[in-house]
Amino acid sequence: MTTHTVAQEILKAETLIEAIPYIRRFAGAIAVVKYGGSAMINPELKKAVIEDIAMLKYIGLKPVVVHGGGAEISNHLARLGKKSVFIDGLRVTDEETALVAEMVLSGSIGKSLVDNLEQVGIKAVGISGKDGRTFLCEKKIDEQGRDLGFVGEIRTVDTTLVDSLLKSNFVPVLSPVGVDAEGNTYNINADYAASAIAGALSAQKLIFLTDVEGILKDKDDPSTIIRTLTHDEAVSYIEQGIIKGGMIPKVQCCLDGLEKGVESVHVLDGRLPHAILLEIFTTRGIGTMVTGENAS
Repeated sequence: MTTHTVAQEILKAETLIEAIPYIRRFAGAIAVVKYGGSAMINPELKKAVIEDIAMLKYIGLKPVVVHGGGAEISNHLARLGKKSVFIDGLRVTDEETALVAEMVLSGSIGKSLVDNLEQVGIKAVGISGKDGRTFLCEKKIDEQGRDLGFVGEIRTVDTTLVDSLLKSNFVPVLSPVGVDAEGNTYNINADYAASAIAGALSAQKLIFLTDVEGILKDKDDPSTIIRTLTHDEAVSYIEQGIIKGGMIPKVQCCLDGLEKGVESVHVLDGRLPHAILLEIFTTRGIGTMVTGENAS
């Protein structure tokens, strides 16, 4: 073995040693991963995410996956000759669109993720928020009073089914589709679906895979990434205009998770291979961690 090769192998060993305290700390912890963005589209990134989730499971965490799929929904609607309309980032959803969203999210995407996990030896089950009435919703009306159609706002979360899957050693793969008391199907924003299930499960970690480096003071300048934030700092930064524009919805999702009882929320760049492992099991991390230390 050459000196160069030995040095590389030693570096690998040091990385594993660095991970020991984190592996010990998070053994048995529930980690909800909101999977979306480029990491769902690029085959190599998708492979890396699946491997990360598998690693979490193998070293003793309990991962729960909540996935998006907006691009695939839009593509499918386009093939049907139906134009996608968005208001403030939320898809206007008539009855036909709701059915297409359910078919894509709970069907092709969910089943594909389950198959990917099974291929690396992880037992997984795909469910939607309708199953077991996990997500009971009502129609969402935006702040301007606009009706977005069959876009749901989660009112109650029943974790019975997810708890059962976790206890049976499965990784739940949850699509953001909900139902109301009358049985109507609703499309749910996947970020808020992830926050809701993470809070209801008292998850230690909620991880958002995004197409940005983390929470940025300037959304166009990756060097302005904020490595750690408390709840109160995040609120203050929004009020002061330090966090603004497109960063605000991401931060609001983090705050939503913390307020529902999640221990820490991580915003990661899903375009970076193995972002989940690099964030959780290294000292420095690679994204932004938001904690509820100062939450009132």
